[in-house]
This record gives sequence, C-alpha cells and structure tokens, in this order.
Amino acid sequence: MALLARNDISVYVDGLDHPEGVAWGLDGYIYAGGEAGQLYRIDPRDPKPDIIAHTGGFILGLALDKNSNIYACDSLHAVVQMISPKGRVVTYCDGAADEPFVMPNYPVFDKQGNLYVSDSGKWKENNGKIIKIKPGGKGEVWSRAITDFTNGLCLNADETYLYVATSLSPGVYRIALKDNGSSGAVESVMKLPGTVPDGLAFDANANLYISCYRPDVIYRYTPEGKLEVIAEDPEGTAMAAPTNIAFCGDKLDMFLSANLGRWHLSRYNLKTIGQSLNYPDLD
Repeated sequence: MALLARNDISVYVDGLDHPEGVAWGLDGYIYAGGEAGQLYRIDPRDPKPDIIAHTGGFILGLALDKNSNIYACDSLHAVVQMISPKGRVVTYCDGAADEPFVMPNYPVFDKQGNLYVSDSGKWKENNGKIIKIKPGGKGEVWSRAITDFTNGLCLNADETYLYVATSLSPGVYRIALKDNGSSGAVESVMKLPGTVPDGLAFDANANLYISCYRPDVIYRYTPEGKLEVIAEDPEGTAMAAPTNIAFCGDKLDMFLSANLGRWHLSRYNLKTIGQSLNYPDLD
C-alpha cells in the first residue's frame, strides 16, 4: 500500500506538452520541457506554463546554474542545450570529442560545475554511458560501467557517489567518485523487477526517491535499506508515466513529478524537504 493516499496527489499545473523534465531554479521558477522542444517556466505564485524557448527537439532532463541558465538534454538533436533566461538557445555540448551523444537524457551538476549526463543509448542495445562535461562544455566519457539504458542521475550530499537509474535491467546503481574526478567502483543499490525506473532525487534526510515510467509509481529508499511505495496510480491519471522528479520551492518542500503520459506536473503532499542541489557560477 502506498504511503500517500490518492487525494495527496494533485495536478499542480496543466497544459504542458508531455513533459519529461522538471527542475527548480534559484530565480524562484519551476522549469519543465515539452516533446516539441518547448521550455516552460512556471511561477509558483501563479502556476501557469509560460513558454520561454523552443529548441525544435525533445527536451528531457534539466539542470540550472547560478545565473538561471538552463541545461536541457535534447534527445532529438542529441545535444545538451544551454538556454538563457531570455530564451536564447545554444549548444553546450554534443558529447565526447570522439563519441557524440546517442540520447542525452538527464543532467546533474557537482560542486565544481561539472555536468554529469546520462547517455541512455538506444533502447535494448545496451550502449548507455555517463558523459562528464567540464565547465565550458568539453565532454568526456566518464563511465561505461552501466550500459542498460542509463537514465535519472543524482549525487548524494557529500558527492561520494553518483546514483544512476537504469530503465532496462531495472534498478538503481551507484558509482564512486574518486578524488581525482574519475569514476570508481560500481554497486547495485536495488533491483526493481517489473518496472521502468526513470527519475531520481534525494531529500534532506538521505532518502532516495525513484519515479517509474512503468507502472505509475514512486518509491522511497531509506538510508536503512527499506524500500517503500510513496505514491501509485493504477488509473494513470493523477500520475501518468512519471519521469523526472524534483523538490521545488524556496524551502524545497514542494515535491513534483513530470508526466510524460499526459499534460501536467503532479504535486505530492510529501511533507519533507529536498536535498539542496548545485547551481554553479559558470559565467
């Protein structure tokens, strides 16, 4: 049984085009992407979708820097786009020098301003990897250890591990970050048979949240190793193929999911706050 009741899940904002990515910016706005390349900006004081840019692609995961530039994984163009607050779109990175992106899916910044991006590869071709983009946009292959459709990413609070959701061979892994910046040992955190994991996020108490594209469910994995169902929707309406998840709001107390299967962001009455993310100054 899920910890949240059905009435604890609500439509936060409607009218988006099958959003996959959702993120919070230091400028006080929520950002989401659309399947036709729309970048939406949403004011929590009056939650309506405002399109600030079009890439002409398909926007997946999002991350932001200190100056509210948005780093958007564009799967159609196979690049990470950098979108300014005024909507100017430029290519930030197209992959490693000798190995372009196949399907950039989800980005996360570390404290040094490096952007880790899951390159999912092609469905069922077992060619996923992690690309590390240094400040300025130069990419390199950081790890090939996890290959089965790498998807959502997050760093733990002290940045000793990068957590990776895999949509095929479904589960969550973690990769150690060495002091020299390279990737280290890989561990399986959990297996989730019968699901398609997508998004990851930590709260301030080191609980890990895992959203699943199939079925419509969000899990919480505690530091003690307990796996709990936080929310589920067998009807697929309040939740509809939840993909990326994010803690939003000035206090990081608003837990949201994007829903690739419909046209809205969902809000969950979770009553916890999120782990602070990194917003590097890259100007």
